[in-house]
Amino acid sequence: MKTFRCDFCGHPLFFENVQCLQCGSDLAFLPHRMALCAVEPAPDQPEGTLQRKRRNRTKPPGRFYRLCHNHVQHQACNFAVPSTDPNPLCVSCRQTRVLPDLSVPENHTRWYRIETAKRRLFYTLAKLGLASVEPPDGQTDGPIFEFLADQPGFQVMTGHCNGLITINISEADDTERVRRRVMLHEPYRTLLGHLRHESGHYYWDRLILQSGRVESFRETFGDESIDYRTALDTYYANGAMQGWQDSYISMYATSHPWEDWAETWAHYLHMVDLLETAASYNTRVVVPGDDSDEAEEVTSPFDNMSADFDQLVDQWMPLTLLVNSMNRSLGQDDAYPFALSKRSLAKLKFVHDVIHAPPQLAQQGDVDAASCQTMSAPAVGGA
Repeated sequence: MKTFRCDFCGHPLFFENVQCLQCGSDLAFLPHRMALCAVEPAPDQPEGTLQRKRRNRTKPPGRFYRLCHNHVQHQACNFAVPSTDPNPLCVSCRQTRVLPDLSVPENHTRWYRIETAKRRLFYTLAKLGLASVEPPDGQTDGPIFEFLADQPGFQVMTGHCNGLITINISEADDTERVRRRVMLHEPYRTLLGHLRHESGHYYWDRLILQSGRVESFRETFGDESIDYRTALDTYYANGAMQGWQDSYISMYATSHPWEDWAETWAHYLHMVDLLETAASYNTRVVVPGDDSDEAEEVTSPFDNMSADFDQLVDQWMPLTLLVNSMNRSLGQDDAYPFALSKRSLAKLKFVHDVIHAPPQLAQQGDVDAASCQTMSAPAVGGA
């Protein structure tokens, strides 16, 4: 994600900021502008109404906003809502149908962390044109979420089914998440990765099943009609096949074509997000030892939506080397612990092409049932 600048004083801002440290302006993310903006109370308007903060007071104020209800009540969101929107929640928070029990002190922090990651997911999906920033009449667009805690005799399984994504809030605890990552021999496990992975299952239904692309999907990822539960039981019992790195982006991707797609989808979202971040810093990368001394400027994939996939890869590969080298300099593990084979790149290209292709209707004879995945343990995302 790019780094923002305060539109009142120009100071650098991060996506989660609620106040500019330079000029003290209150901040709110305005989804319809996809920007973090300085805001102030709007005169002659109902209490709580905001407008963009202006230096030129002679200009009309434009649109009016209010802060998301989850900011007002819980200080857990920095998105704004148009004043005419009947929904008290922002476009991201309204996607959450069930919250954990907030009377449990630890759950507020867990919920806050998950919502923070979910807003980053929303940003990327919106930039890709996959989620509406202004759904009409207070409605929601995109997946629906439930954030739940384990109860005595009942363990919450992170997963997706028929448009609903369930997240076990224990994933917001760093200690527990690392424990599971080590236990499951994963090189990477993050909250944002979980959400990106689960969103892949949701968009499989929309972009593959409901858009008539099942046959082309099978040509790339395999036959998803094989029994899902049996496939996962086999994976957990035996692990990945030898040489899986030649065809899959992670060990978990070998378990079933649905998981292969979701892992690849999450990886694609990693790619475009990191490229946008690097572009916002005007990053230029020359790989040491390269025959060419000419640095290539990293460009945002969102500034050129028709960019060729190979162009993204050409910028991605040296950027990951830079990120890993910087991490190692700080004594940290590689931030990007993956090596992409030709087959994995072909799958990533399939995701890229599907996202940017014109919508199409399902063909007669395509699979009828939506996908349900409720097992937990992937490397790139969550189950």
